[in-house]
Amino acid sequence: MATSSVFSMFSLEGHTALITGGTRGIGKAVALALAEAGADILLVQRDETSTDTLDAVRALGRKASIYTADLSSAEDVSKLVPRILADGHQIRILVNCAGIQRRHPCEKFPDSDFNEVIQVNLNSVFTLCRDVGAHMLQLEPSVVTGRRGSVINFASLLTFQGGLTVPAYAASKGAVGQLTKSFANEWTARGVTVNAVAPGYIETDMNTALLNDPERLASISARIPAGRWGSPEDFKGTVVYLASRASAYVSGHVLVVDGGWMGR
Repeated sequence: MATSSVFSMFSLEGHTALITGGTRGIGKAVALALAEAGADILLVQRDETSTDTLDAVRALGRKASIYTADLSSAEDVSKLVPRILADGHQIRILVNCAGIQRRHPCEKFPDSDFNEVIQVNLNSVFTLCRDVGAHMLQLEPSVVTGRRGSVINFASLLTFQGGLTVPAYAASKGAVGQLTKSFANEWTARGVTVNAVAPGYIETDMNTALLNDPERLASISARIPAGRWGSPEDFKGTVVYLASRASAYVSGHVLVVDGGWMGR
């Protein structure tokens, strides 16, 4: 009985999760993890050309849909949640995983690239948190998770560090950490937890420049206590935990998943 009780704490049966950045990498792994835990999935994508995640979720026996939106467009983002709610969906879990990267020396960083990164990585996160959170606050607490909803934002090690040639990304991710805490301060007592996940160095497309730079790759790899770069699968348990009853007393936290990097 005790084992069954513990497993039930991680159930998301009958819930619906809205996920950005779910076509590949960490976002795709997270979408599949939530589906494996019992959630139906709403994927926010720029277009419908990629259906790998959609098909994989449906293969697990869960419902899945794609909603198209360009996160670099404030107008598109502002219309997204009203569209989804008009279709009758009840969102219990929000995962903001989409993000972009632009690299230039600080003294040459273009305004256009800076503004684009801030829009996708920060402004869209704010808008979706606000709009989905307002919806969650109107729901009755779930008998499955014990709360009205869970918001999970993706931060970064650059929430805490400055990095090199990535001032826009560092600024956006630093702000995501503070945004997460701000929402948590107001919503936790009302039944909506808000947390963030800060990945370390992960083998994804966003880190191609680092993976292709032998010197930086060697330098970074030597400093990871786990002895390896992370993989998208390393985030499956993390996000299910933050979405489920198991994390009922966790809110306003930035959970670092970095193979021990920050502890060095």
